[in-house]
Amino acid sequence: MESFKSFEHKFQYRIIGHSGDSPNIEFVKEDKYPRTEKEMFKVLTQMYTHSQFCLSDNTLNATIQAIKEITKEDADDYFVVVLSDANITQYRINPEDIAKVLKSTEKVNSFMIFIGSLQDQAEKLKSNLGSHAHVCMDNKDLPKVMKSIFLASMLKG
Repeated sequence: MESFKSFEHKFQYRIIGHSGDSPNIEFVKEDKYPRTEKEMFKVLTQMYTHSQFCLSDNTLNATIQAIKEITKEDADDYFVVVLSDANITQYRINPEDIAKVLKSTEKVNSFMIFIGSLQDQAEKLKSNLGSHAHVCMDNKDLPKVMKSIFLASMLKG
């Protein structure tokens, strides 16, 4: 949300959560963006509260669904950014499957940002996913990581 502040006229976005309960939990709707710190905090609180009671994982299904959904409308560029705690191996998800999904179409710029990790799982996953993955262990750095993803994609394109 912070990364898009003052860019709402250029970008449309949605924030969709995923968990063992569902691959599609909408936290921020397109064109209904939180404007104040209080509204942003409310979104973060909803995300945090939901994540406390999940027993399985829908990372791959959520990513597949996001890639399909985003291309339903015409746009100049498409981005899917998935935030994950990197603890996906416990759910028998392997890096090759993630890479296949993230690289499934050149039309969509797809990335995964690992925001937590048990031991060095995030770094191992990043090494397997290459430029499609980032590690961000400090929440305050997340807006910078997001901006770097958008800038790198713009420079590439």
